[in-house]
Amino acid sequence: MNIEKSNITIGFIGIGVMGKSMAGHLLKAGYNLHIYTRTKDKATDLITQGAVWKNSVTELAKQANVIITMIGYPQDVESIYLGSNGIISNANKGTYLIDMTTSTPTLAQKIAQIAKEKDMFSLDAPVSGGDIGAREARLTIMVGGESQAFEVCKPILEKLGVNITLQGEAGAGQHTKMCNQIAIATNMIGICESVAYAQTAGLDPEKVLQSISAGAAGSWSLSNLAPRIIKEDFEPGFFVKHFIKDMGIALEEASSMGMEMPGLELAKKLYDKLANQGEEDRGTQALYKLWEQKT
Repeated sequence: MNIEKSNITIGFIGIGVMGKSMAGHLLKAGYNLHIYTRTKDKATDLITQGAVWKNSVTELAKQANVIITMIGYPQDVESIYLGSNGIISNANKGTYLIDMTTSTPTLAQKIAQIAKEKDMFSLDAPVSGGDIGAREARLTIMVGGESQAFEVCKPILEKLGVNITLQGEAGAGQHTKMCNQIAIATNMIGICESVAYAQTAGLDPEKVLQSISAGAAGSWSLSNLAPRIIKEDFEPGFFVKHFIKDMGIALEEASSMGMEMPGLELAKKLYDKLANQGEEDRGTQALYKLWEQKT
C-alpha cells in the first residue's frame, strides 16, 4: 500500500544537526512539509525553501498525516508523543508516527501501543551516519513496528537513507541502534589510542590512516572521524552528551537482560570524564582530548 505524495503532509519536529538536513531532503523531494522546533531561528533556511512553520506540536499534529521526530532525549520523546499537548492526543486517526530519535525500546513499545489504541501507526526508526549521512541522505535506518506501516512509510525513509531494514516489532529499531552504539563506543577508544600512538611514535597520522583504514581495522568511524581528530576538528556530527545518553540506555537494557558489558562501561566512564571537562557539546571524536592531554 502506497499513499500518493500529493496526499501526504509530513510534519517534522526537531531541526538540529541532523534533522535540518533530513527535513531538507523531504522538502526537495516534493513533499508538503510542516516543521516545528523549539528555536525557530534554526528553521529559517527551511522556511525560506518552502517549509510551513507551525507554532506548536499541537498545531503540527492536527495538520500532518505523517509525523517524524528527531529530538534529543527519551523524556523529550515521551513528552512530545504522550503529553496532553502532544502528538497522539492531537493527531488524526490513520496518522503515521515515525520517531527517529535514539530512545528506549520500552518507550517505543509504549508509544506503539497507545498509538494503536488511537487508530494510528507507529514506527521507531533511529538512524546511524551522523551529520555526514544526514547531509548525503545516506543514513542507516533501523526500524521497529508493523510491516504494513513500514511499507507505507518506506518511500519517505528512502529519501533519508540507503540502508533501511525492518528489524522486528515495536522497539526492535531501538534495540538495533543500541547494538550500533555498543560497537561504536569501544571502537572510538581504539581510534583515539591509535592516533595518539602514531603521533607519539613520530609517524604522520594521515599516512597511517591511509594504510589502516583500508585494512582489517577499517570502519566508518576510522574513515570519517579520525581525519577530524587529526585536524583537531571536534565540532559535533553527533554530540558527546547524546552518545552518553545512548550508552546509558544500552547499559540499562543490558542489565535488565542479565548481561555484563565491560567494554561499554569503560567507554561511558571515559565519555563521562570528557563531559565533566566541559566537552559535552563537542562531537564524539573529542574523546581524543583525553589522550591529547597526555601526549
